[in-house]
Amino acid sequence: MTRVMLLAPAITLLSLSVVAWRSSQTTSQGDAPQTPVTIPFELVTRHIMIPVRINNSRPLSFVLDTGDKYGVVDTARAKELGLNLQGQIKVGGAGSETIDGSFVQGANWMLPGFDGFSQPVVLAIPLDKLAARFGHDFDGIIGTDFIKQFVIEVDYQASVIRIHNRHTFSYAGQGESIPMELDRQGHPLIEAEVTPLGGQPIKNKFVFDIGAGGALALHSPFVSQHNLLRPDLKTIRAIGSGGAGGKTNGRVGRVAELKIGRFKIAAPLTLFSEDKSGAFAGTTLAGNIGQQVASKFKLFFDYDHGRIILEPAASFSQPFDRAFGGIAISAESQNYTRFRIIEVLENSPASEAGLHENDLILSVNDKPAAQLTLTRLGEMFEHAVAYKLTIRRGDQTLKVTFKPRRLV
Repeated sequence: MTRVMLLAPAITLLSLSVVAWRSSQTTSQGDAPQTPVTIPFELVTRHIMIPVRINNSRPLSFVLDTGDKYGVVDTARAKELGLNLQGQIKVGGAGSETIDGSFVQGANWMLPGFDGFSQPVVLAIPLDKLAARFGHDFDGIIGTDFIKQFVIEVDYQASVIRIHNRHTFSYAGQGESIPMELDRQGHPLIEAEVTPLGGQPIKNKFVFDIGAGGALALHSPFVSQHNLLRPDLKTIRAIGSGGAGGKTNGRVGRVAELKIGRFKIAAPLTLFSEDKSGAFAGTTLAGNIGQQVASKFKLFFDYDHGRIILEPAASFSQPFDRAFGGIAISAESQNYTRFRIIEVLENSPASEAGLHENDLILSVNDKPAAQLTLTRLGEMFEHAVAYKLTIRRGDQTLKVTFKPRRLV
């Protein structure tokens, strides 16, 4: 793959003590807006990054993630800001690992442009590894505790979210209301239908997860139960993928169709998980529907009325025809302009071009890498055109021709 497929932080709290502690921390300060409040966002490796302040701090970058419940801050950033950290909590997600987090006391996050609003920051967890895979500062995550206070409209085409008063919101567009329920972790669950290649439709429940950078991820028990990784199915090994729980394992291929309500999405790229533990090994759900599907719509998250409204965007009919280069890349240095290849897929354009793990990308088509971003590199390498790369390998400088192509 040509970009890091960050499937989702998908935060799962593994300590029951958080429930009692959290019960008094859900209140937002500030009145619901009488007219919609518009907040611009930047799409970073297919994740919605919005500007946030904590206790009137400098601007910070938080990901809006329906796969998360609480207000979360990076541990290093919390220490930099002098936040009060108490106790420990085990946190997991996509991947098999757990990480140590802390409770945060006496801290609130605010949205510039939404005067009077604030909400508690609940947890601090280390997010530095995810920042390297985003190629961007990753200071925290906001999720259900924020979304449920309002109706949140996500407009990928305009790169904005709009915050509506949940008590007065009325929808009159051409979209469809999809019934939704929140699970115990605060994740929105919807019913959808997956049709395997050459198979019959399978209806099940999925997390609708805009914090997942892929299109569709199927949990390993669901994959096994329905024999979805058949020997005749064309797949490639998933590389560079993971979340708060570390690396995930699986194969990337396609299903024939994903159907949500009346909307049919043909041949979406699909991760068939092979995880033995972690969020993608769960047995209660079929999987995750991620950003590459979500961005085909304008979305309205109306948790108060148990629905997500899907309104087709101009990009709805665009096919999933991306090319793959077969490399996963991380961004180093303080400003994320040093790009290192961290994984190379076998039998791919990258391996055929002679690219190696730990190679540094110095330039692309004679443009210095320092003038690019990880997001831009990923977008470029999804097109089946030839690129001239200048690579640093140890004390050698090499020039290679690298041409991504469709692999599945």
